[in-house]
Order: sequence, then structure tokens, then C-alpha cells
Amino acid sequence: MPRYNLNVNGQSRPVDVPADTPLLWVLRDNLDLVGTKFGCGIGQCGSCTVHLNGVPTRSCLSPVSTVAGLRITTIEGLSPDGTHPLQKAWIEHDVPQCGYCQSGQIMTAAAFLQNTPHPTDTEIDDAMAANICRCGTYLRIRAAIKDASTMNQGGAQ
Repeated sequence: MPRYNLNVNGQSRPVDVPADTPLLWVLRDNLDLVGTKFGCGIGQCGSCTVHLNGVPTRSCLSPVSTVAGLRITTIEGLSPDGTHPLQKAWIEHDVPQCGYCQSGQIMTAAAFLQNTPHPTDTEIDDAMAANICRCGTYLRIRAAIKDASTMNQGGAQ
């Protein structure tokens, strides 16, 4: 079985897994980073979004063999103490209901704010359109992103 040294949340993490193992399962099953969620398994819902070199990526579609050498940031690495502006805004706006999609929503929003520090409502809606919230908290998600953009200009990794 191949060994991969992954750079996860700023730490080198060795894993021994088959090359085609999705990053999602490596994070959850091998590295005990369970903040990244399994939603659909086909890259459609966004629950499994992580950053690869700062780019939001569906980890359920990313084989571990393709991510070795990249900087992987999970929700746990975005802000270990929960003080990232998006995490604060999420709480302030009471965004989560079931909470299942939230890590993917936050990771997508963090990368978006890094590139678009002063977004309009339309830009937020467009950037977040590929992330599904089964509870329908889209208006609160937009408001939280808008508020986070005023706390600092994104802060994504």
C-alpha cells in the first residue's frame, strides 16, 4: 500500500491508503478530522468542501494520490479556536439548523471572501449556489458572509 505525506492544517500527516481513496475518507477515517462531512459522494452538495492550496475542493472527488504535496485546509484548520470571522458570523446569525452542510458552506465562503473581500448579495449567492443547505438557511448564510466580510477581508487560508 502506498504511503502519502499530506500537509493537513499545517502539519505533515503520513497515511497508508490505496491511491484511489477519496480525501474525505482519509481525513475522517485515518486522520480523525470529522468536521468535513459526507453528503452526497458525487461532488454535488458541497458538504465535503476543503481547501487545496486555498481553492475550495470537493474532498469526496479528490483521490489521495492527487493531493499529496498540496496544502490541505479543513474546517478544523480554518480556525482551531473558532474565531474566524465566518465562524463568528455563523453563530451571530444563528445559521445552522441541522448543521450538516455548515463546514462545507464555511470553507466555500472563506475561499470566496479571500478573492472577493467586499461582495454584493448577488456575488455571494453566485459563489454559494453549488452548496446545498437542506434546511434552507440561505438568507442567513448570505447575511453571515456579508458580516464576515466587514470583520476582515476574508481571512481564508
